[in-house]
Amino acid sequence: MNEIRFVDTTLRDGQQSLWALGMRTEAMLAIAEQMDRCGFESMEFFLSMMFKKYAREHKENAWNWLREGSRRFTKTRLRYHGGLHGGFEKIPNCILRLMVERVVSYGLTLTRTSNCWNDYTSFKEEVKGLRELGMDTVVNLIYSVSPRHTDEYYARKAREAAAIRPYRICFKDVGGMLTPERARALIPIIQQNIGDVPLEFHAHCNNSLAPLCYLEAAKLGMKTLHTAIPPLANGSSQPSVLNVARNLRALGYDPVVNEAAVGPVAEHFTFVAKRDGLPIGRPLDYDHSQYHHQVPGGMISNLRHQLKIVGMEDKIDATLEEAARVRAEFGYPIMVTPLSQFVGSQAAINVIVGERYKEVTDQVIQYALGIWGKEGSELMDPEVKDKILSRPRAKKWENWTPPDPSLGEVRSKFGGRGVSDEELILRVYAGEDAVKALLSTGAPKEYLDATHPLALLVREISKRGDLNYVNIQKQGFSVTLGKQETAKKKSSLPRKRESRL
Repeated sequence: MNEIRFVDTTLRDGQQSLWALGMRTEAMLAIAEQMDRCGFESMEFFLSMMFKKYAREHKENAWNWLREGSRRFTKTRLRYHGGLHGGFEKIPNCILRLMVERVVSYGLTLTRTSNCWNDYTSFKEEVKGLRELGMDTVVNLIYSVSPRHTDEYYARKAREAAAIRPYRICFKDVGGMLTPERARALIPIIQQNIGDVPLEFHAHCNNSLAPLCYLEAAKLGMKTLHTAIPPLANGSSQPSVLNVARNLRALGYDPVVNEAAVGPVAEHFTFVAKRDGLPIGRPLDYDHSQYHHQVPGGMISNLRHQLKIVGMEDKIDATLEEAARVRAEFGYPIMVTPLSQFVGSQAAINVIVGERYKEVTDQVIQYALGIWGKEGSELMDPEVKDKILSRPRAKKWENWTPPDPSLGEVRSKFGGRGVSDEELILRVYAGEDAVKALLSTGAPKEYLDATHPLALLVREISKRGDLNYVNIQKQGFSVTLGKQETAKKKSSLPRKRESRL
């Protein structure tokens, strides 16, 4: 059977990677029903980061997207992205559980999540907890390049991942560093060690190799690939579903996707990008230096900004070289959140201060103590570890354990009994001031869809070269569109032709 199915990442990883979650709720709602017609096996739909981003920057309530968006999908299984851990932020366990309960109530019963160390022993309880809350879990097996990320490492980790009996395992190339040659060698090793647990593949296009690796994966028998719809494909996002489907078909496979339905979706998001000044995802040049420092592309931009603030923007190359040294001294952590932030920030500090590890962040102290995973402490270079932990500040963290307040305690802190569960979650993630500001804005406004009859009419009229201006009128509304020079001189020039509706 040659069918290849797709998990769509456009609304989650696509816009997170390329637009930093910059798309407003109404722009997603406007095309949701069309996306449901595309034939995707499932679709990444929501992550907790949206609470803070949408409240603070868009002044929008992310629960509206969950509530209204989920109603528009009747054919496609929607995915949450995340688990019962807080990532970079230490969110109370009671809030994480409450959030998953609310997400499940909107019909999202499947999630994909990671342990940043591929530590499935500690992951086991999380998968069990998610299952108890009604959520199936796809666990990531994260790809990395280092002296310790060998074939033997991935064979062992694949067995450990399968042993906790997840819904599926996802081979995840977050840095876009997998090559076709390495894919041919490594994917069979993973397949041989996961038994009957289904496998899917998620890769980023940072080095433009992911589309080729997807074809290799299909040849090796993998049946589920993660793709995005242009213009939210390529760049640092996932490969384009249109490109992958076309190449799979040329190789004799049957890609299960309605490409005719995808077309209007791509057109809509291109319209959104141009209207809102958002970038178009394009294939990136191959950059071999990525294999040396492995700092994610978005983080490089942040490091450059930090250096610019202190007048040291010319030190970006030195900072990336330092990141490679810091990563080695930290025991080669996988460069994913939050570990990549620890490595990159410490590298920048070392360069800015001019003396290695003279200053360190609290997170690096916590890393050395094993608070962010026991492997961090066990694998760290002993001399570097001693240098970090010999300072007085480290003593204050030695016996620290993350606070684990009850739901009642959290509710008392964030507004009391009168605050609903959903508003409580918003307040914990986004802060009370941001939540108070957005709650007065109401539901999302209607967004002008690129497939809207008026949008199509204006677009077609604008293509005509025999018109100086267009005047559109309806009861209580009038708008005139024209060339800039025509608008200025319209009253004094003889009319060439006008269109009035």
